[in-house]
Amino acid sequence: MQTAIQKTFLSSPLFAVIGASKDQTKWGTKVLQWYQQRGLPVTPIHPKEAELEGLATVRDIAELPEPTRTSVSVITPPVITLGILQKAKDAGIPALWLQPGVADDAVITFVQENGMEDRVIYGGPCILVQGDGIRSSL
Repeated sequence: MQTAIQKTFLSSPLFAVIGASKDQTKWGTKVLQWYQQRGLPVTPIHPKEAELEGLATVRDIAELPEPTRTSVSVITPPVITLGILQKAKDAGIPALWLQPGVADDAVITFVQENGMEDRVIYGGPCILVQGDGIRSSL
């Protein structure tokens, strides 16, 4: 099941990252760089920064130009992840990849109660570890 979701996620024409910052040692920034290093079209989402890693940011999922064609990587504390999931659901985001440490019991309950199991990757897999292998099988 996760592999199908991962393939759906990485088949999207556009990507976004929530959780990147100016700190290049943070995992969110490393995930943003992963997309950049592969030439994938990625938009950082950040409520305060105007640009990250040389890319213009948007402040919120709702500001993505084509949310229904954008897969979103999430690297935020679980309490923030809950709000992101609601906004993603409202915006019609097709797939979300919750990086390790992003989901707690409340996040998992939200995913299950809102019928999002077929579009949310959670529970451990990391795009930095598995992304290239999945992309090569597309």
